[in-house]
Amino acid sequence: MIGGGDSGVRYEKDGQIARVTLDRPEVLNAMNQRMHRELALVWDDIEADDDIRAAVLTGAGERAFTVGQDLRERARLDREGTPPTSFGSRGQPGSPRLTDRFDLSKPVIARVNGYALGGGFELTLACDLVVAADHAVFALPEATLGLVPGAGGAFRLARQMPLKPAMGYLLTGRRMSAAEALRFGLVNEVVPLHDLDAAVDNWTDALRRSAPLSVRALKEAVQRSLHLPLEEAFTATYAWEEKRRRSHDAVEGPRAFAEKRAPVWRGA
Repeated sequence: MIGGGDSGVRYEKDGQIARVTLDRPEVLNAMNQRMHRELALVWDDIEADDDIRAAVLTGAGERAFTVGQDLRERARLDREGTPPTSFGSRGQPGSPRLTDRFDLSKPVIARVNGYALGGGFELTLACDLVVAADHAVFALPEATLGLVPGAGGAFRLARQMPLKPAMGYLLTGRRMSAAEALRFGLVNEVVPLHDLDAAVDNWTDALRRSAPLSVRALKEAVQRSLHLPLEEAFTATYAWEEKRRRSHDAVEGPRAFAEKRAPVWRGA
């Protein structure tokens, strides 16, 4: 069974949507090694299940999305002589984690309620869409703890917002409000807490209406081409785009439009 018992992760399939909940609210959903192992199985299953169109990642309770690494566990591992970590999850439990799982083709929506600190902020930066409650707080406090944001925060923040503000947040651990995150384009939508689930559902409903192969092709093309000159981006080969253009869905969309009816997607 994936995501059950006291693993710290809840995993449910709600129709075509996978719902992944970080479930340690008593410690603000701090993530330990057991959770990372469980999450690796969850992301594998989401990618393999063609009935799943998108995933929603959230945290249990009313206080936090997640505050990232379980520092009490990290302190214990240090005492036991476990080598300190650096950038990426290679060689660590649950590798590759979402933050360096670059081939995950399904879109992931972060539903952020409360604190998204450290690895929690890094998770949101790795998601494709982010919907936050208006009281959400984001930060990368690693520098104040003698650490670095090793799950990609240093790299993604500097790519997803202007460099000077990014350096300010990285070097000082300064906290960012949901409104500031929206202004910098780090989240897609900020809503009052009582509207959070409805806002997430609006995004998942919209994703369901899009052709599944188009969504996967677009995600791959965007992520793989960000570093490429525009001319090279046009001429690169994208595996999911090759599947899409040879698919039933590529024909079904224009046909349904011409026939003035809703398309019936097969995903193949």
